[in-house]
Amino acid sequence: MDFKPVEEVISSYLQQIIQDEYNQSISSFEIQPVKKGIEGDFTIVLFPLVKLLKVNLVELGNKLTNLLNDKYPIEPNSLKLVNGFLNFSLSDSYYLSFINHLKIQETYGHLKPNENSPKIMVEYSSPNTNKPLHLGHIRNNLLGYAVAKILEANGKNVLKTQIINDRGIHICKSMVAWKLFGDNKTPSSEGIKGDKFVGDYYVLFDKKYREEIEKLINEGVEEKEAKETAPILLEAQKMLQLWEQGDEETISLWKKMNDWVYEGFGVTYTRLGVSFDSYYYESETYLLGKEIVAKGLKENIFFTKDDNSTWVDCTNEGLDEKLLLRSDGTSVYITQDLGTAYKRAKDVPKLDGVIYTVGNEQNYHFKTLFTILKKLNYSWAENLYHLSYGMVNLPDGKMKSREGKVIDADDLIDEMENIAKTMSEEHSDVSSMDSNEKEVLYNKIGLGALKYFILKVDPKKEILFNPKESIDFSGDSASFIQYTYARIQSILRIFEKDNTDFDYTAELNEISFNQKEKEILKHLYQYPKIIKEAGLKYSPSLIANYVYDLAKLFNSFYQHHVILSEENNSKITRVCLSKEVGKTLKNAFGLLGIEVPNRM
Repeated sequence: MDFKPVEEVISSYLQQIIQDEYNQSISSFEIQPVKKGIEGDFTIVLFPLVKLLKVNLVELGNKLTNLLNDKYPIEPNSLKLVNGFLNFSLSDSYYLSFINHLKIQETYGHLKPNENSPKIMVEYSSPNTNKPLHLGHIRNNLLGYAVAKILEANGKNVLKTQIINDRGIHICKSMVAWKLFGDNKTPSSEGIKGDKFVGDYYVLFDKKYREEIEKLINEGVEEKEAKETAPILLEAQKMLQLWEQGDEETISLWKKMNDWVYEGFGVTYTRLGVSFDSYYYESETYLLGKEIVAKGLKENIFFTKDDNSTWVDCTNEGLDEKLLLRSDGTSVYITQDLGTAYKRAKDVPKLDGVIYTVGNEQNYHFKTLFTILKKLNYSWAENLYHLSYGMVNLPDGKMKSREGKVIDADDLIDEMENIAKTMSEEHSDVSSMDSNEKEVLYNKIGLGALKYFILKVDPKKEILFNPKESIDFSGDSASFIQYTYARIQSILRIFEKDNTDFDYTAELNEISFNQKEKEILKHLYQYPKIIKEAGLKYSPSLIANYVYDLAKLFNSFYQHHVILSEENNSKITRVCLSKEVGKTLKNAFGLLGIEVPNRM
């Protein structure tokens, strides 16, 4: 029997019944899974129908019960009217058609984009070239990459991109510190990763800057003036002006130090398992931003103040006046963001949307950016979205880059792999694995734990991250789900030893399912809806929560029912069900960028 979604089949029956019994044409019906703890699998919400048909609720419920009772896919005599909801259970024949449907698909629930699918650009990472990626960047990268994968599974053409903050006063600070104190050292000469090497000079700048402020204050200078006139800060400001003027020596130093950083970033991205389809650089978009500001001035959208700085008035939109160009003509963050947004719209014709993955401390910035672009009458400005997320905090407080109080991404990945190694050796038998297999396993467990811990939390919420708590072979963790997958692969290996030619795609026939099996099948059925909802809400946490519940359901089934020692027909059914659970665990984790090991 061909498989059709429950909602589609029931809606077809209802449409005909309403036409025959009430002579009305209704094409849309509310059919939903029942809430946990309520008897049945699905429910027909009757309230909208009562209102449209102007009939008594009980009368309508009884009539539908009589007319639907023997209809596929409803289990006979399972229809029950409860407070305006007509609940029903699915028949074994429907579950059979569903598992046969699953068996012939490798990526059930995943849609494939085509040339006419919407084009969505997802921006994430957005690093500064004055420091290595840290824990905060990890959440940004993992969230952006997962959202991109989820949108792809929803049939969108997704372009993964990043904007690299490669210019500005913060970049000049690390350049000045290296120029003053670097003694021509390089990452190679010091045996340090390039981004870490440059980041150390950014921290050194802040240290020297504080020392100079303290010295000036001790000499009688007011604190505000000391902060503004510290010699090393003036040197950084001078370097920024030289850079914008195209000074050859300054540009040469800038390119050299940025190249060191890019090499380091590449290593971290590879370790994290994230990638990009395109790159944008603020150094290439800030001049375009200036041109846009000049256009806005000409059209009286922007204005200048007495000190010759350029501003935009957003007070009518509930925002403030916003600086666009300083009095000395140098640009600010939002200037280059204007240029970047414009360049993307020109680079990708008919772009249906851009998602900016940026922390919630920038909420106001993006409200202002989108408002300004709309003031400039760019039609595509309506399709911009800020995917705002909460900060990642440590047990001992917030991170501070300038003071060097951060957890570098690479250091955290190393720590996660070491914890995975210790936990695996304590809780599982890895003695049969060679050293390379163990290294791969520890990487999958460690990175999986990190990714899952971060992605299982709703993006809007803050995270308190504790590496040791993220690996748990029995709780809400990636390692528990990975272990479930590995257990399923073990079952399949044992089965296939005695059934070498078994065809998993062959149809199953005349099967009845127990309650545990039905619970698993019902959960598998919901997977496409979860993908869709996660795409609409830009929330990988929905996928994470779904896959955890699926792993729990399978483990409960495994604990209560034998699989390989069952009678042949039931054994094959349960092996096939196990395989489908494994496929979905792997596919769902793939949307989160998490790998699953075949052995643990």
